[in-house]
Amino acid sequence: MISPIASLTTTKPGSATFPFPGIDADIVDEQGNSVPLGGGGYLIVRKPWPSMLRTIWGDDERYKQTYWNRFENIYFAGDGCKRDDEGYYWLLGRVDDVLNVSAHRIGTAELESALVSHPKVAEAAVIGIPDEITGQAIAAFVTVRSGFVADDALAQELRAHVAKAIGPIARPKVLRFTAELPKTRSGKIMRRLLRDVAEGRVTGDTTTLTDPNVLAEIRSQYEATEG
Repeated sequence: MISPIASLTTTKPGSATFPFPGIDADIVDEQGNSVPLGGGGYLIVRKPWPSMLRTIWGDDERYKQTYWNRFENIYFAGDGCKRDDEGYYWLLGRVDDVLNVSAHRIGTAELESALVSHPKVAEAAVIGIPDEITGQAIAAFVTVRSGFVADDALAQELRAHVAKAIGPIARPKVLRFTAELPKTRSGKIMRRLLRDVAEGRVTGDTTTLTDPNVLAEIRSQYEATEG
């Protein structure tokens, strides 16, 4: 429902661009108020589109609770999103994707929002990795904006930025810089594949990636720094 229209939409790498004509999408805050351009929050749809009210087979109540209970009379699929100064939509991931760090529950979308709010960061993806002490630790993959140097000093700066925005418990244990993030053709970041890399597993299905070489490069960099 949010995707570029061939030959009509000017795209931006990583952005889902704009809603289709007739799709009344918006980004709202905790209270359901629309956020201004340049802000982030929860992706919602104010009016239904054809066939979206087909419910969940055999469980109408679950459908209502899952998609219509967060904001009254508004469809919420559970995604975090931001909208840049030109109105382009940038999907941040599931807000119910939660990490458990030392008994603190922290949403990956919240962490990614904190990272991309830094003026030197273009994109970020956050995953949880096993940790013997905290249960889970935070690993962040970051793409910096053109003109900035991705070095140890910036990594420390970003860790401090996240700690200030969310709290010390949210400081990423692992922070890796990458020229690109693995994405599908629709612009969705494949965090599942990043978890495979971080945990040293055989990479799963990559057929939906725009460029499989991106993941290979991330694995090479990750293994080099870990080794």
